[in-house]
Amino acid sequence: MSAVFRWLALLFIGLGVLVLSFGPASQPISPTAMLPSNADSTKVAEILNQQNGTSNQKAIVLFQSESGATLDRATLSKNSGLNAPIIINDNGNTAIAPVTATPDEVADLRAISIPGVTVQVTGPAAIKADLAAVFDGANFLLLAVTAAIVAVLLIVTYRSPILWLIPLLVIGLADRVAAVAFTWVLSAFGLLWNESTTGIISVLVFGAGTNYALLLISRYRDELSHTTDRFKAMSLAWLPTLKTVFASGLTVIIGVACLVLSSVPTTKGLGVAAIVGIIVAFSFAMFVLPGVLLLFGQWIFWPKIPTKEKSPVWTRIGDLVGKTPKRVTIISLIALAVGSIGALQMHTGLAPAEQFTTTPESISAAKELAEAFPEQDATPAIIATKNVAAVTQTLPATVVNTGEWTLLETPSSLTTTQLREKLAGTDSLVGGQAAELYDAETFAAADRHLIFPLILALIFLTLAVLLRSLLAPLIMTLTVLVTNIAALGIGWWISTSIFGFTAFDSSTPLYSFVFLVALGIDYSIFLITRTREEATMMSTKNAVLQALSATGGVITSAGILLAAVFAALGVLPLVVLAQIGIVIFVGVLLDTLLVRTILIPAIVQLLGERFWWPAFQGVRGDQGV
Repeated sequence: MSAVFRWLALLFIGLGVLVLSFGPASQPISPTAMLPSNADSTKVAEILNQQNGTSNQKAIVLFQSESGATLDRATLSKNSGLNAPIIINDNGNTAIAPVTATPDEVADLRAISIPGVTVQVTGPAAIKADLAAVFDGANFLLLAVTAAIVAVLLIVTYRSPILWLIPLLVIGLADRVAAVAFTWVLSAFGLLWNESTTGIISVLVFGAGTNYALLLISRYRDELSHTTDRFKAMSLAWLPTLKTVFASGLTVIIGVACLVLSSVPTTKGLGVAAIVGIIVAFSFAMFVLPGVLLLFGQWIFWPKIPTKEKSPVWTRIGDLVGKTPKRVTIISLIALAVGSIGALQMHTGLAPAEQFTTTPESISAAKELAEAFPEQDATPAIIATKNVAAVTQTLPATVVNTGEWTLLETPSSLTTTQLREKLAGTDSLVGGQAAELYDAETFAAADRHLIFPLILALIFLTLAVLLRSLLAPLIMTLTVLVTNIAALGIGWWISTSIFGFTAFDSSTPLYSFVFLVALGIDYSIFLITRTREEATMMSTKNAVLQALSATGGVITSAGILLAAVFAALGVLPLVVLAQIGIVIFVGVLLDTLLVRTILIPAIVQLLGERFWWPAFQGVRGDQGV
């Protein structure tokens, strides 16, 4: 068996090195990658892209006199080199030049230097450029922070100066392989991704992979307490862990796979990328890590001698749950219900100016533009029409481009709904940033209504097959649903009260729910599969307490690690990623410290052998060991 582990490790490491040798696939560029596929605003963006032949969008160059002196139009035109009309405000100290530019060309506009004049750039093109700039060096920063968090928590968990390095290096390699592999898979299927996809997948692989590694090492250490033969110990530990981790990984894959039903191209891509990430994390944790561990003797656990994983702390918690299961269940449910109140207050819809945790130039310049030119709109509504007369008779609009469709700009004083109502029957489409935000909210709500119940149903069916039970999967699915609602509620309070966010991004509830359901169910699976194993030798009531005592330490460590890893998303200055990190952080801790530790064991105590209904009965009933 030792030779098998050795060759498996070499095989997967070799495959990983081969994947890395290719490097990542080229990232596709699409101005509509983050917009709903069939939305009117998306169609307008596609028309604009087709007519311009590039991803040109409006940019506004803002000139401000540093001394407050009157600006000269001819001087600005000559020194800026812009072939665009220059408009000076009534005070004479501020001017603008509306141009079209790609996000890459914004940097050239910002490089304009005129003595005594401050030059800034705002508008949709500048906002997109600032969004892209968020990720300059960000993925390296995220990787470094994530690896540091994992290293610290592994050192605390193992209390060993050596052991922590092995899972960190193995999962670190898995992370790099996944970062390359998912780009080629998405490219092969014609799916889109962006920089945030890479960040989320990195966090997912580190979190899930380290969780799997913790379970394997914990079981391996248990077996080493019974035998000094490390090869025999690994053989005994590997198969039960493989079954548990496979069940866990399968539920995660089924959960994230539901994202392919989203109306947003990059969300579809994220779903497939997450599947690749989980497969890679599973493969390295279960097929590389055992072989690497077996290269060393028991001394890698130094100074802690391998012993049976049974903590008096978790034994006492189990005893408390066993004595008062009804009271514990009620208190736990009340706590989750209180946390869920915030979900009733939750609303989505972040304006472009609210997407950053910092204030980039495009946002600060937009505010200064509004003060100097109250009538000028940095992000006007864009109307695509084949009936120009009908539009201009209804709205104040300016033609900006002609072709099969005529594109017009109109100030965004009216809401997207109002514009579309006014233009109904004119064969016109309303786009622009306000419309894109509105459509994103609308389609995100539709995605949630489709994906939320689907993922719960699929995970229930998966658990029913794995556990050969109906009641146990139902309880596990309902508890994870309640946990998710509470996490969204508490995450909302933290986001608004502590960090000052005005709303959730449209994608925050969807991403948070999918990853929390998929990952949060893991800890219940770890506990219940161990309970089922123990229930072949004792009553189910005693088995769940035994499982809690045996796995409490490692599962809690895994949960805290996963929560901390997702919190690392907050190092990126994007509000949506910070919000996702907050909600998943809260949800994983709730699941780890409350649901898996207290609520589910209490419910099992109340139900006994009925928990497995209808297929399984414990061999010794409910009367004791």
